[in-house]
Amino acid sequence: MAGRIVSINISEKKGMRKKPVEEAVINENSGIEGDAHASDKWHRQVSLLALESVKKMQDMGLNVKPGDFAENITTEGLDLPSLPLGTRMKIGKDVIGEVSQIGKECHTKCAIYQQAGDCVMPKEGIFIKVLKGGKIKVGDEVSVMLRKPVEEYS
Repeated sequence: MAGRIVSINISEKKGMRKKPVEEAVINENSGIEGDAHASDKWHRQVSLLALESVKKMQDMGLNVKPGDFAENITTEGLDLPSLPLGTRMKIGKDVIGEVSQIGKECHTKCAIYQQAGDCVMPKEGIFIKVLKGGKIKVGDEVSVMLRKPVEEYS
């Protein structure tokens, strides 16, 4: 099962829409360099949302694009919310992440929720812990991995 990166998104502060970048460095047990959510203090180091989920909101009439849901990586071709906790994925040539959370509680109803009465990120976004860092770029493959030790993927 594989897809690809259609957008990489970062923000300097939490609670902001993220801005797209062409490439990024993901640090082991931290997250994307330059992103406010990167931290070794929690399990939500990198967030992913499928372009197919963004399109659901566009089909509801919203003018939204990748990054507007505060996701770090927007993918295409993978059913992200169906991946069980603990699933490992390879992002680009080097990065290995492990699904640590599916969806999230939305404490404050964001502008998207206010406009549409719904938002896909709390139900369809996923979060990963970074097991192995590296560089990623738009267009890179994202694939679900067989479960084996991280060292065996080098």
